[in-house]
Amino acid sequence: MSKIIVVANQKGGVGKTTTIVNLTAYLGEKGKKILVVDLDPQGNACSGFNITPDNQTTVYDLLINDVPATDAILKTNFTNIDIIPSNQELSGAQVELVNMLARETKLKKSLSIIANDYDYIFIDTPPSIGLLTLNAFVASNSIFIPIQCEYYALEGIAQLLKTIKLVKQSLNEDLVIEGVCLTMYDSRTNLSQEIMENVVSHFKEKTYSTIIPRNVKISEAPSHGKPINLYSPESLGAKAYHDLADEFIKKNS
Repeated sequence: MSKIIVVANQKGGVGKTTTIVNLTAYLGEKGKKILVVDLDPQGNACSGFNITPDNQTTVYDLLINDVPATDAILKTNFTNIDIIPSNQELSGAQVELVNMLARETKLKKSLSIIANDYDYIFIDTPPSIGLLTLNAFVASNSIFIPIQCEYYALEGIAQLLKTIKLVKQSLNEDLVIEGVCLTMYDSRTNLSQEIMENVVSHFKEKTYSTIIPRNVKISEAPSHGKPINLYSPESLGAKAYHDLADEFIKKNS
């Protein structure tokens, strides 16, 4: 049975997609079978794995047309990683879902038929709490929260936690926080240190000890359609995501 993990933070630019692409790349290398569900209309997870979903069945078809998830899965060129792609068509899905019955459970129902085919299913989400993100919350066992080490990092986290609480009360009582990962850490600044201390104080043992540094190679990798383990395997960013994968596996063993 897969563990389904939604990667979410309603603030944009915190490293959600970057974390999914690079963490799953290392998990795949370590023998874990992974499915990435790109639930962001921008399709950045697809770009990170060098996938262009032209004329392909996408996550939009799962949500709106009840197409089976098996029809939308694409194999990537990276070890043990498949993806269900998205494109700009998904932007209209939130409006189309409004009048549908059981609209918050569409993704859960679709993914249930492939739940035994993967070790982990990671869902990338848009930087907002709408029906797409709610579908991800309802479909998932846990939520992985990247938090950027910058001034506005904690902005919106209280609202995100409130949303999680509401989802647990009415839609998915088993949803838990998988963990919190600090990203874009700059050891030269007092601010990064302050953010780290605040996050650890609030989330305690849920905070991953591995911290993702601000690293130019991490930023460059998506433009080459490669995860960091293949683009720059000796970089500080690669080492950090390698360590994060090890820590993730240990927490889930």
